[in-house]
Amino acid sequence: MIAQTLEITRFNLLGLKSRLYSSLVIVVGIGAVVSVLVSILAMGNGFRASLVDAARADRALVLRAGSDGEMNSSVSIEQAAIISQMEGVFETSTELFAVMDVPKRDNNAIANLPLRGVSAEAFSIRPEINMIAGRPFEWGTSEVIAGVKASAEFQGVDLRSELPMRDMQLSIVGLFESDGGIYESEIWGDVRTLQGAMRRPDFTSLRVRFDPSMIDALNQRLEDDKRLQHSFLPESEFYAQQSESTSGLITVFGYIVASIMAVGAIFGALNTMYSAVSVRAREIATLRALGFAALPVVISVMIEALALALAGGIVGAGSAYLLFNGYTASTLNQSSFSQVAFDFAVTPELMTLGVTWAITLGFVGGLLPALQAARMPIVQVLRGE
Repeated sequence: MIAQTLEITRFNLLGLKSRLYSSLVIVVGIGAVVSVLVSILAMGNGFRASLVDAARADRALVLRAGSDGEMNSSVSIEQAAIISQMEGVFETSTELFAVMDVPKRDNNAIANLPLRGVSAEAFSIRPEINMIAGRPFEWGTSEVIAGVKASAEFQGVDLRSELPMRDMQLSIVGLFESDGGIYESEIWGDVRTLQGAMRRPDFTSLRVRFDPSMIDALNQRLEDDKRLQHSFLPESEFYAQQSESTSGLITVFGYIVASIMAVGAIFGALNTMYSAVSVRAREIATLRALGFAALPVVISVMIEALALALAGGIVGAGSAYLLFNGYTASTLNQSSFSQVAFDFAVTPELMTLGVTWAITLGFVGGLLPALQAARMPIVQVLRGE
């Protein structure tokens, strides 16, 4: 039976040259499904990575209890001083998070550009911040530095340019990177200057470097101190929450679109394989008459369908990688109501998922034609009936 299967399969695969165009229907159709699926999931993957990769185990945010983000949190000067003196807290940066209405470069649409006021400790707490052009801003001035992705996405966010904000002009004196993390989508300036310009006496959050083993003890101290109504939130937990809704929405959308396209690809595979079986009907009937069993016929047709589907999966996953891996885009972070720029991330896991989808589609599209090939009446086919 193995020998029969190998022989029929060899004939089938050699005959692909004569059925090149019809076979390409399967390859192209399944390739398109895989390419779309992998590309959309790479978008969600990149968005999630831009947030989660910014997290460090020894960093946390201090937010007001009940706040789900920095925008609706508040920390007074007195509260910041109390928290900074707690055992297990090594460094604190008082910060102010807000957004600015700035047009995007690609479509002139107004979007929310994240603006972060920081204290001097922000740079030692975040050692991944690296200036790549210009210089750091001077404290006590309206100078700011911009993340490279913010500069790429928003109009006017260029080195030595100015952005209007209320009663002042923000002078961009430098550009920075942060290992691809979310901070590259932000503009940073002196927290005290921005507080004055925005007329906000309180901070929105504290960024702290702390002893992770003391997270429970620190939260207990915050709960016990009646002057405080805040909580420590590790960066990994905070950014996982921030990315959950948007990345989840992108993922669901990707599977819906790919599923709709998959239906079309399956019908394309069915038509192609039925046509291939019909063309080779007399050949298959002759083999059956010579003693070839039905199972080798089924397996050989399935192998042909799976081989074409595998080719489509490889083409689709490969095209998604070449076209979109590292491609920069931006979307709204629903938790902070600000734009986040990120790079598509076509990972080996996503490419493997795409190829798995392709093989599954090939199996579904080839099964019925394979069964038809095995069940065709031998005598009638040989008579041409």
